[in-house]
Amino acid sequence: MIIRCAEQVAGGKPLKLKHHWVSRDKISKNLKLAVICSEDQNFVTHSGFDLEAIDKAIKESKTRKRARGASTISQQTAKNVFLWPGRSWIRKGFEVWFTALIELFWSKERILQVYLNSIEMGNGIYGAEAAAGIYFRTTADKLTVRQSAAIAAILPNPRKYNAANPGPYVSGRIGWIMEQMGQYGPLDLK
Repeated sequence: MIIRCAEQVAGGKPLKLKHHWVSRDKISKNLKLAVICSEDQNFVTHSGFDLEAIDKAIKESKTRKRARGASTISQQTAKNVFLWPGRSWIRKGFEVWFTALIELFWSKERILQVYLNSIEMGNGIYGAEAAAGIYFRTTADKLTVRQSAAIAAILPNPRKYNAANPGPYVSGRIGWIMEQMGQYGPLDLK
């Protein structure tokens, strides 16, 4: 958040920062499920790293121009909370370390709560509560299935896409995420 604020100021843009931390019971189960379905479907079963997704990303990187991500929600939480944006082997090494620590000391419910309270969900918009208010004039605990899918759909590039006014790409992702949510079954975070 601090780095993004500095970028805004350095770029001569007005400072925009919307963030309000909420407890895990104040975040819609719809949003929790939508994010898991769109970002990390093996979140509840892996120990911080999805080795199958990593292997697939490595194989695809040999034939694709743009690398596909394989970071789990746990890895993204470690990066967002303890590290800095950008790509380097040094940051990735620290990310592995912090991911192992949070998986060791935090429950899956806690990891998801921290993730949904700290992730960038738009330009200057951080966390579920701020996103719910700005995009849908509601609170994080009242997000519907579609609203939750819309927020999850923009996460690959939240400063480019808008959950409240989705274009064709985001609309397609919303439909796909809602389909995945219907197939996933009940969410059990222990």
